[in-house]
Amino acid sequence: MGLLYLGTPLTWDEAKQYADHVREHGITQFLYTWDRVKDRCGDELLWGDEVEYMVVTFDDKEKNAKLSLRQTEILAKLSQVVGDLTDDDTPALMTVPTFHPEYGRYMLESTPGSPYTGSIPDLLSVETNMHYRRTLAKRHLKANEIPFTFTSFPRLGTHGIFTEPHFSSDDAKSSHSLFLPDEITNPHARFPTLTANIRSRRGSKVAINLPIFIDEKTPRPFVDPTIPWQRAIYQEDPEAKNGAALIDHIYMDAMGFGMGCCCLQLTFQSCNVDEARRMYDALIPVGPIMLALTAASPAWRGYLADVDCRWNVIAGSVDDRTPEERGLRPSKDNYTIPKSRYDSVDLYIANDWTNKPEYNDAHVPYNKGIFQRLRDHGIDEILAKHVAHLFIRDPLVIFSETINQDDTTSNDHFENIQSTNWQTLRFKPPPPNSPIGWRVEFRSMEVQMTDFENAAFAVFIVLLSRAILAFNLNFYIPISKVDQNMARAQKRDAARSGKFYFRKDVLPPGHDTLTISPLSCSGSSSPVEGAPAKEKLLRNCFPPVPRPSFVEDGPIEDEYEEMAVEEIFVGKGSKFPGLLGVVEAYIDTLDVDEGDRLQINKYLDLVRRRAIGSLQTPATWIRNFVRSHPSYNRDSVVSQEINYDLMVAVDEIERGVRRVPELLPEDYAPTNGYHSKPNSP
Repeated sequence: MGLLYLGTPLTWDEAKQYADHVREHGITQFLYTWDRVKDRCGDELLWGDEVEYMVVTFDDKEKNAKLSLRQTEILAKLSQVVGDLTDDDTPALMTVPTFHPEYGRYMLESTPGSPYTGSIPDLLSVETNMHYRRTLAKRHLKANEIPFTFTSFPRLGTHGIFTEPHFSSDDAKSSHSLFLPDEITNPHARFPTLTANIRSRRGSKVAINLPIFIDEKTPRPFVDPTIPWQRAIYQEDPEAKNGAALIDHIYMDAMGFGMGCCCLQLTFQSCNVDEARRMYDALIPVGPIMLALTAASPAWRGYLADVDCRWNVIAGSVDDRTPEERGLRPSKDNYTIPKSRYDSVDLYIANDWTNKPEYNDAHVPYNKGIFQRLRDHGIDEILAKHVAHLFIRDPLVIFSETINQDDTTSNDHFENIQSTNWQTLRFKPPPPNSPIGWRVEFRSMEVQMTDFENAAFAVFIVLLSRAILAFNLNFYIPISKVDQNMARAQKRDAARSGKFYFRKDVLPPGHDTLTISPLSCSGSSSPVEGAPAKEKLLRNCFPPVPRPSFVEDGPIEDEYEEMAVEEIFVGKGSKFPGLLGVVEAYIDTLDVDEGDRLQINKYLDLVRRRAIGSLQTPATWIRNFVRSHPSYNRDSVVSQEINYDLMVAVDEIERGVRRVPELLPEDYAPTNGYHSKPNSP
């Protein structure tokens, strides 16, 4: 969630007066950064993960699993404990981890104490690191509290008691929610202000509607009897009965439903700005596929939904667009913004011949004044449009103490807008006065129940990112097809039964096999004679493929087709070896000993089995657990008892007490992780 200022936040009426000021100075700050580091080159691969937890407290007598609202107390304790630790107190190859606050007062975020490098031992320490962070958090909770890596709490916002302690939503002064009390929100001034300012800017409460899963006894039409239709405390209370709450849907009306979800995110440092832009683009089509494969959130506000993922819930929860921007009312210039500020990426940004203009085929509004300012400064058209598109948004939280900044040493105004454009990927310039380089953040995945699963997907994505660069793979498809894939990825059972647009030929022009590029920080590649020596490190600084003297460009529509998830991962045809195929070919270029390769293969096998359908997604497993529970009435309701038993089961799965061969490999066991021996130099 980043740095939290201590200061005085402005209400929306106050903050909107400074929106242009923040945009103007944010661009000034970006340009200072650009001038300072645009030619920076040679940064090694450093990367990290962010894992989010929800802390659940168990009332065994009442059979109620509730969200524990002790984040402030827990983080204070963890900060003290972590502050007293040294690297000698941690497992091998690990530094003292870091814990951070998140939006929900029941949430924790953890990151490694220092970035992973490109070494094989670091790659194989990820599960150990995640396990240690979970164990450290668990050790300093109450006896009846457990930190879960669980995407969405099934009974958040239900009628009844779902938090400890319990609070009433009648006092929800920030969100005006019918369902969520303000006390579920982090008490730092940023978060209630963000909640209130989104509502104020939008001109109404947010409105999230998920189709309900229709079971045998689900009422038809489904009109939710748990909505307090007649409440009359806040001016927005009539919105639900006036059409905001849709029939046959699960209605949610507050930021907490989305920003209270947990996820798994990865960030990679690149060799230079051009490599970061290429990596950003290459992972855009991968985002929806990984969302489908990690699907883990089928239950919302006490009901089973007919979707498996969190994405549209979060998108709706921070949708601050006005009715005019959403196209619901006419505006003077017919100006509309097609998406929420939390959504899939809108533009490819690589300044590379493989990035054809036809791929950026979606309507993308952008701030034309900022665009021209960037162009006049020498920023290329593609990147200028990307930044100018981000800056159509208003800053939502402004602290009075930070209005005036030194633009040569601060990037806070830039980050105010950049960091509240929550998309599937984030292109991240280096911070001021920092050794950190250009980075790319991969943001689409849902968090998994076990450290083994989270480590497996982290290892897979970092290996895929290296394979993309090493083999100069081309994953481009039109952005409009990526948007369609995002919608498809969230559908029930999408990983097994869905079809997704993907590129048919991912190899560079003139290549029939995967061929690695040499180390370079220039802009061109050169052939390597003979078999190259095997690499000991995952690395950066792979040069792009130069444009051939002749390229036969056919219709864009011929470059991609619909594929099943299994085909995307295991391959289809001679030109597409599948994502697992390219990862395995890349591993063959590395100096990896037999034991390390076996452990990597365990992670890749989980990905493979999810892709081919022999292992269920967490969403499918959760849905099946609810529907097979003895007290389930086939009416789509996730009762207090069912939720309690579900959370008990998930804890038992994570600890290895409950065997679930339909979800995890039969030999799964929680572990301190696999300890790889460092390769000798």
